[in-house]
Amino acid sequence: MAFMFFNSLLLLLLLLLLQISCSRFSLALQENSSATVRSGQINSNSVLVALLDSHYTELAELVEKALLLQTLEETVGKHNITIFAPKNEALERDLDPEFKRFLLEPGNLKSLQTLLLYHIVPARIDRHSWPKSTSALTHHFTLSNERVELSGDDSSGEKFIGSAKVISSNAVDRPDGVIHGIEQLLIPRSVQQDFNNRRSLRSISAVKPEGAPEVDPRTHRLKKPAPPVKPGAPPVLPIYDAMAPGPSLAPAPAPGPGGPHHHFNGMRQVKDFIQTLIQYGGYNEMADILVNLTSLATEMGRLVSEGYVLTVLAPNDEAMAKLTTDQLSEPGAPEQIIYYHIIPEYQTEESMYNAVRRFGKVSYDTLRLPHKVLAQEADGSVRFGHSDGSAYLFDPDIYTDGRISVQGIDGVLFPLEEKAKEEKKTIKVATVKPRRGKLLEAACRMLVAIGQDSRFTSCRL
Repeated sequence: MAFMFFNSLLLLLLLLLLQISCSRFSLALQENSSATVRSGQINSNSVLVALLDSHYTELAELVEKALLLQTLEETVGKHNITIFAPKNEALERDLDPEFKRFLLEPGNLKSLQTLLLYHIVPARIDRHSWPKSTSALTHHFTLSNERVELSGDDSSGEKFIGSAKVISSNAVDRPDGVIHGIEQLLIPRSVQQDFNNRRSLRSISAVKPEGAPEVDPRTHRLKKPAPPVKPGAPPVLPIYDAMAPGPSLAPAPAPGPGGPHHHFNGMRQVKDFIQTLIQYGGYNEMADILVNLTSLATEMGRLVSEGYVLTVLAPNDEAMAKLTTDQLSEPGAPEQIIYYHIIPEYQTEESMYNAVRRFGKVSYDTLRLPHKVLAQEADGSVRFGHSDGSAYLFDPDIYTDGRISVQGIDGVLFPLEEKAKEEKKTIKVATVKPRRGKLLEAACRMLVAIGQDSRFTSCRL
């Protein structure tokens, strides 16, 4: 009896152990199956596999270097994606070598990831869902949490994303996404700002002492050296002296951190902000005037190299299109217009708005002497100029690198014309006609009374 009880107890324990083992095995099988399902989301027909195997090899290499494959796999597992892939030439030959070197530095991995994620939209955008005209614009958030603008040209049928032209729509079409080939690289403002700041910090260096000591010819003693100028200090001379046209008027170069040594590369910074204007879109006319119609880009680069700072109020293309031929045809007219839009200070949208909020109206000097541009608060923004020809701060902080600040406005500014006209005083001279008969009568009477000539005695009075 006890033996049978022991056998049944042993059999019960074996059954319990067998049930526990089976449950563990089934649980492990479920985990393996779920892992297989998760890993099975990225199959050979995925848009990511197509990207790595496509002719967009430069973009695929950057995605691998930026360690974004895992992030993109998770994104594709949740929803469809749209990839705007620049052609290989845009990344090999057209891209600034210094900017590419900046992206590939190990310390700038975050900027590289932001740049690449700016080319990916977490939604499917086919060629049929693209805007048909420039008026019907659409905006989409990218994986970098920044917006891109899609537009189209109804006359030519061309498609654009920002300022980049789409050269191959639906180049790769897969169930989980689509790839559009574009003409150039899309650079978000945050990455461009990081690149400008990094390069400006790198360009600042101390000024080394140079030259032999000078002797005063009157006292035959050494001249006292000028106090050292700290790196980054403003130039000693005002900017208007640096703009003097002739050698007889132009002073020596400003002994600032740039001076004759050019510790600030002004030409490169001017080139950067002009490229930023073009990539930003809507300011091509301003860039064309600076580079092609005038030599202001060269002059601004020289001023920045000598340590001066500038704030440019850039009218957009819509405002520039309202200029008439007479306003631009006179000699020096484009230069005078742009001079009135350049402030010899470094101002941002925040600093100007705080100033007009505090003081109501602020007058800023311009490079067009002696005219000043008036700024005041209006509708929660900054308005420049007077009531008739005013312009609002439309696109704030398009470019800010610590030396040059570019603020977009929606109108072209003109100074108030001086209406001091000299009044011409007309003096009326009263003319009296001589009465010939009465004068002759008076003369005859005088001669007869004197009796000097008998011929006048016969005058008939």
